[in-house]
Amino acid sequence: MKALLKIVLLLAIVFGGWAAWTYPKVGELAFEYGALAESKLYGLSVHRQNVGDVDLVYYRGGQPDAETIVMIHGYTADKNVWPRFAKHFTADYQVIIPDLAGHGETAYSAQGDYSITAQAARVAALLDRLGIAKAHIIGNSMGGITSAYFAIHYPEKTLSATMLDPAGVVSPIPSDMEKMLAKGENPFLIESVEDFKAFYPMSMANPPYLPGFVLDAIAQKYMSRRERHAHIFDAIRAQPLLTNELSQLKAPALLIWGSEDRLIHVSSTQVWAAGVPQLQVEIFKGIGHMPMVEDPQRTARRYREFLSSIQ
Repeated sequence: MKALLKIVLLLAIVFGGWAAWTYPKVGELAFEYGALAESKLYGLSVHRQNVGDVDLVYYRGGQPDAETIVMIHGYTADKNVWPRFAKHFTADYQVIIPDLAGHGETAYSAQGDYSITAQAARVAALLDRLGIAKAHIIGNSMGGITSAYFAIHYPEKTLSATMLDPAGVVSPIPSDMEKMLAKGENPFLIESVEDFKAFYPMSMANPPYLPGFVLDAIAQKYMSRRERHAHIFDAIRAQPLLTNELSQLKAPALLIWGSEDRLIHVSSTQVWAAGVPQLQVEIFKGIGHMPMVEDPQRTARRYREFLSSIQ
């Protein structure tokens, strides 16, 4: 995180003279170039691979002859939520971090299929195209349900499944987001900078620092993608819940949840633990919806312990 912050601040100084007439473009450029520079620092490079209906853009790094870890981001996020976590594994594993269809640099189509079924199939196709027979799958939020779905429906390709604050079941206690949705309000569908300022603290209890002009740029991107996000959200919500399939998840499995998650309530752990055989469960106090961003070192340490336990 310190490396990214230094890069972002440096770019802010470089571009600062243009801020009056390019704001918030300066923030967008600072974040994008900062994220790219940081990913390169950790040995990750950008690639593109056709998987049938779309070209997936993805980071790849680490050891090509070692076991592979596939890291899957959440709804409206992209591959850049993972590098500070991924850097803890590139010395011992190969790391693949895709932008799922409709997210990040991977293309969106109004006619595209953005169900969890389709996204998991694209991950499976990516592994096939890259000649990777099996992989450890880890995902956050939408990426969490994708990881679990992948492990259930592609067991022959799954070494393990790890879910960080995943969607996919009904929590016994409704989250702040669920209460909003019940009133017809979706906090992800941003119409103004003020909307984003209300949403951002919901996404993380302990977010990494980003300058205001960068956050404003992210808000503008959310605003420009509002229709896209609505389409993808509807596709996710139309997907059947995983509750009745959890017992079919036979791969070694780990569940990590932030106790302060406002998007998907931590009480969901009860449902997952009751459904998945041999599930390891860890609740991080003081952490929100994105443990790998809020505390990448702690999350990586727990994940490495899990991987070591299943060798």
